[in-house]
Amino acid sequence: MDIDALQKTLIAAAKANPPRDSVPYAFEKRITARLASQTMLDDLQLWAGGLWRAAVPCVAVMLLLGAWSLFPAHHKTVSSDLSQDIENTVLAAVQEQASDSIW
Repeated sequence: MDIDALQKTLIAAAKANPPRDSVPYAFEKRITARLASQTMLDDLQLWAGGLWRAAVPCVAVMLLLGAWSLFPAHHKTVSSDLSQDIENTVLAAVQEQASDSIW
């Protein structure tokens, strides 16, 4: 769409229809002053506002999960040392590969 052609068409339509007497005095000036007084929203400002609003629920979820992980009734396994469990798993896989390569 050509912006210049659209602008010329709209100006021609406005000139063809002069304002009526029912329009209040200085109505155009009040509208343009109100439009000029409003600030335009910045994209960065919108993102920052959304991220700040999202920070509160994220902190709440983090605190709830942290408290849940420290709750003692949750740990029902024999070995609660995760590093030892990982080491045993990796060692079992290595030992299995070593036994397969011997035969």
